[in-house]
Amino acid sequence: MNGKKLSTKQLTILGLMTAVLLIMAYTPLGYLNIGPLAITFNVIPVAIAAITCGPLGGAIIGGVFGLTSFGQCIGIGGVSAMGATLFAINPFLAFVQRFIPRLLDGLIIAFIYKGVHKATKKVSVSAFVTGFFSAFLNTVFFMSSLVLLFGNTDYVQEMIGGRNIIVFICATVGINAVCEMISSTILTGIIAVALGKAHLLNHDTAVSQNTNTVSGTQA
Repeated sequence: MNGKKLSTKQLTILGLMTAVLLIMAYTPLGYLNIGPLAITFNVIPVAIAAITCGPLGGAIIGGVFGLTSFGQCIGIGGVSAMGATLFAINPFLAFVQRFIPRLLDGLIIAFIYKGVHKATKKVSVSAFVTGFFSAFLNTVFFMSSLVLLFGNTDYVQEMIGGRNIIVFICATVGINAVCEMISSTILTGIIAVALGKAHLLNHDTAVSQNTNTVSGTQA
């Protein structure tokens, strides 16, 4: 992304990713609820936005994801058992715990994509890595904020059950996080490669512009 502004193409992609995320968030496509937690596929639109639109785009779609996640605390688009409990304890902290991790996820993975692509020059490798970290960081930020903001509450203390915090997080997320990472890695990579072939990635545009400049100089 050049500067802080989004191009018309990028705004279009952001609109599309917002629509996709909202559809996923408000239908069974986005979540697979298992106990108090859920396997979410909403990290995939966040990753695509980060890849195509950079840090600003990633943060925007991450923020949309965070808002839909918070909505589940109050019964909008389904109900999260954990979210509803946290909302009853402290509505403001529940919003922070649901919103900020997703916004940070979208922001940071955009820099991860840029860094990996700069090092490898390969869209596929960069996208697969970004897809993995979209799910991985979402889990890390979500669980870390849960412990940080609600760790002293009876609800979380009962969940921890006297275990080490790291053991608690690993045991709680378990198969959920693994499924999220696998699906996000594969699908993000496939979608990004397709977007690259369609010349919808920002660095593809830059390469095209440089090529045209060189051709014009030689003419």
